[in-house]
Amino acid sequence: MAIHNRAGKVALQTDLINLPKLMSHYYRITPNVEDVLQKVTFGTSGHRGSSLKASFNQNHIWAITQAVVDYRQQAGITGPMIVGFDTHALSYAAYMSVLEVLTANQVAVKVQQNDGFTPTPVVSQAIIAANTAVNGEANSATNIVSLTDGLIITPSHNPPQDGGIKYNPPHGGPAEAEITKQIEANANQYLINQLSGVQKVNYGVAVDSGWIDEVDFIAPYVKSLSNVIDLEAIAKANIKIGVDPLGGSGIYYWSHIAKQHGLDITLVNDKVDPSFGFMTLDKDGKIRMDCSSPYAMAGLLAHSENFDICVGNDPDYDRHGIVCPGFGLMNPNHYLAVAIDYLLTYRKDWSVDLSIGKTLVSSAIIDRICQSHDRQCLEVPVGFKWFVEGLADSSIAFGGEESAGAAFLNKDGSTWCTDKDGFILALLAAEILAVTGKTPAQRYVELTEQFGESFYTRIDSPINLKKKAKFEKLSSDSFTDKTLAGENITAILSHAPGNNAAIGGIKVTTENGWFAARPSGTEALFKIYAESFISETHLSEIISQAQVMIDTALKA
Repeated sequence: MAIHNRAGKVALQTDLINLPKLMSHYYRITPNVEDVLQKVTFGTSGHRGSSLKASFNQNHIWAITQAVVDYRQQAGITGPMIVGFDTHALSYAAYMSVLEVLTANQVAVKVQQNDGFTPTPVVSQAIIAANTAVNGEANSATNIVSLTDGLIITPSHNPPQDGGIKYNPPHGGPAEAEITKQIEANANQYLINQLSGVQKVNYGVAVDSGWIDEVDFIAPYVKSLSNVIDLEAIAKANIKIGVDPLGGSGIYYWSHIAKQHGLDITLVNDKVDPSFGFMTLDKDGKIRMDCSSPYAMAGLLAHSENFDICVGNDPDYDRHGIVCPGFGLMNPNHYLAVAIDYLLTYRKDWSVDLSIGKTLVSSAIIDRICQSHDRQCLEVPVGFKWFVEGLADSSIAFGGEESAGAAFLNKDGSTWCTDKDGFILALLAAEILAVTGKTPAQRYVELTEQFGESFYTRIDSPINLKKKAKFEKLSSDSFTDKTLAGENITAILSHAPGNNAAIGGIKVTTENGWFAARPSGTEALFKIYAESFISETHLSEIISQAQVMIDTALKA
């Protein structure tokens, strides 16, 4: 993809969304359920869409919320539901719609006081804490009566015109596929039936119903951070931290973190604006709050030499971006590798039996690091949901995705949360500098000297729906190649080696390289991820052959 000529430049007025139009469409447009693009579709991160495309509006949210209530009743979940939302324009509107349905169904609801924003990891951590208090241990499979679950209203780092909603069951993490498929099917049936069966009341009635409890989620979360991060080390080392919240839901948490734990934290951007007009444009010229993109993070990069470490997060705070002086924005794979190596070295109370979880499209340097620490590397398909069970029962120490999302256990080896947490990954970068005296970027250079330099890329290519459907049927029998870019092929995988779950695509490996191909869950695209430990030229050879191999297999 060609880089837009204004990528990294501050958005102009002409780049901004028409907020009145966006909000009017949310309330006034009825989705056409015969159009697949306007139906409820739960991907790896819930349902996403835009009111401007009739794919995210009031009817969708009413139907989805009633479907979630139906699931809760079927599963016997009778405790309160935590509802959080981020700073996207459609998020607050959807929040109101959610409360209209939950209160009509007499579901007890907990929300941040004063209509405050609530980040994804805070909802997850609060669910874990509440259910630990009820059962004496988190995520008991034997007694789910009165357990807490949650709805989080966010499209993550998506553009300002988008909305999103995702369900986290009592284990605190993203819902399993069997749950989301049920919610999706029931929600679409409600839309087909013109919302017949959906119970709802007017928002004014909802707020006076007695079913909504306004609480403070900030204080307990901020206080608990000392359980997972060595905040004393950061304070003693006087690490100067620059933070760009990218206008996200965690913006008001940082002052509490600084005050509670004595940290030197400066917000370089304190703006909250539903048009996100303060953002610099991403590589394609769109406003996108992607903290792994140097173009979207250009505002923070301008401050990189003024602080010991700089960090940024996406609007719901389940992703992280790490900026180091002299190096700039770290590649997400590089930081995951550094974080894992550091934690395995300095978390002395973690059991040696704990696994490290990685998605199959994350860098293979993680495998080499785990091997050096004599730890199992658990490779799973794309999607953080595959780490939930292991984080919940404390059998996985760390779960991370190549898209800059991760979480890990408390210092004592107990569960912190079961969803991605951008706060703790950001603060861990400061801890690494405080304890080792080296920034994560400097530490990654040392890791490449030990394990080899990695050359990694991802390429998106268009694909028609017929070929896209064939991806799930690909297997080792679909390919006849014996070598890849001059090396013998060591494995052709259609299922992840860590849990034998279907990849939904294919991964081909050699001694010093690999590629993986899988279709996009939301667009007419397929993605090729590739890595070489030899050279950029070798990486290009892997990509070229991968494209031919995939095209040949899909034509068969």
